[in-house]
Amino acid sequence: MGIIKTIGLAAITATIATGAVAQELKLADFQPPTHFIVDTTYTPFGEAISAATGGETTVKVFMGGELGAGPAEQYNRVVDGVADIAFGLPGYTASNFPLTLISELPGVITAEGGTQAMMDNVDMLSDEYRRVQLVGLWNNAPNLILTAEKPVRSMDDLAGMNIRVPSRNAGIVVQAWGANPVSMPAPEIYNAMQTGVIDGAMIDPTTLKSFKLAEVTNFVTQGMDTTISEFFLIMNRDVFADLDDTAQQAVLDAGREAALTAGSTWLKIADGAMADFAAAEGKEVTTLSEDEVAKFNEASAAAVEQIVADAEAEGIPAKAWIDALAAD
Repeated sequence: MGIIKTIGLAAITATIATGAVAQELKLADFQPPTHFIVDTTYTPFGEAISAATGGETTVKVFMGGELGAGPAEQYNRVVDGVADIAFGLPGYTASNFPLTLISELPGVITAEGGTQAMMDNVDMLSDEYRRVQLVGLWNNAPNLILTAEKPVRSMDDLAGMNIRVPSRNAGIVVQAWGANPVSMPAPEIYNAMQTGVIDGAMIDPTTLKSFKLAEVTNFVTQGMDTTISEFFLIMNRDVFADLDDTAQQAVLDAGREAALTAGSTWLKIADGAMADFAAAEGKEVTTLSEDEVAKFNEASAAAVEQIVADAEAEGIPAKAWIDALAAD
């Protein structure tokens, strides 16, 4: 018994001395377990953290809303400590992230350079993430128009159509194009298109595969300046604060790498999904004519100008953020 007590005391003393407390971080994601983000991003993210902390801090991934249903609830899920880390879209809780969401406006970032630019200037967003720890921020491929029954070959074709949008700003752009924006998280699009609740969706083409939207989509329209959505990994602030310095740095380093990896992966998957869709029987991809692109872009530019002006009037430094992203 004395030996056992001695060993136990020694272990406790060593733990106190090193500050090492083994911890498994729960990462929540509402996307399906088959989503490409698991193998391409979450696995190396967890491995990097484990390696940097000698296995003391690990990550367990819960996909498909296993820690709680509802994509729009991801932010609160982290704030409340239900999940330690969560994947989400700032656009789903837009009122919390007005500056972040300036990035999604047509022409503000490029699909290829947006993630790097946002991560390089992420300190400008600190006020928006004060209730959580921002771990990673990246952009998807440009959002296209996916429709079920009616092709969109001109801006006039969009008039009166009900089009799903990922955020308030995207809704303003779609409205400028003449359609009726319908706010809806990605997992609900399939059924909504299948049942005719919406006519189509503004979303990136990776979802043709990851959310099986190719099954309910017959037409894709591309070529115009469009929105580019953002994704984030956020962490409960108290859980992050309780990590030792080594583990905190490991999370931040792995988060930055995860963002860069995810950003490039989204573009690669989008290209493949579009190629497969275009090659499939009965599917049509419309690349707008120059005249139609000009109409779409003129309408988008007016919407962007108004959104930025409104943000500045509310004290949001939208122009400084756009300038910083452009200068990166």
